Amino acid sequence: MKKHIRNFIYLWLLVIGCQAAAWPQQPPPEAVPANVTGKWTLYCNDPNGTTSTKYLDLKQDGNTIKGHFKGPYQSGGVQGTINAHHLVVRTETRGELVFRGRVDGPVVNGVVQGNTFNGTFHTRQGTGTFKGQRTQE
Repeated sequence: MKKHIRNFIYLWLLVIGCQAAAWPQQPPPEAVPANVTGKWTLYCNDPNGTTSTKYLDLKQDGNTIKGHFKGPYQSGGVQGTINAHHLVVRTETRGELVFRGRVDGPVVNGVVQGNTFNGTFHTRQGTGTFKGQRTQE
């Protein structure tokens, strides 16, 4: 009799275990995006060896970013995204610039790329680094 009870318990545990394995797994919760709303000053080390200062005025709606860019040779709108701490912003200027960086509170670090020649970049696909700081919220 004890053997039948033990076999029944093993069978019951096997059925429960199979049902638990069949339950759908939940994806991990999405990280809340960093807050990038505000005015940022970016200090850029450009590919041609010079440094320049550029300005972003950003507004954020969830993961979507819009705003304004001002650099030494051009200005215009920007669009971008923020996923957790990873920022991507593209300027809507004649010489598009793409800023990719990591936001850590009021500081951002990353790379900037240009797709056309302008006074800052010495090649058509120039890449430089930048550091930035939020100057006003």
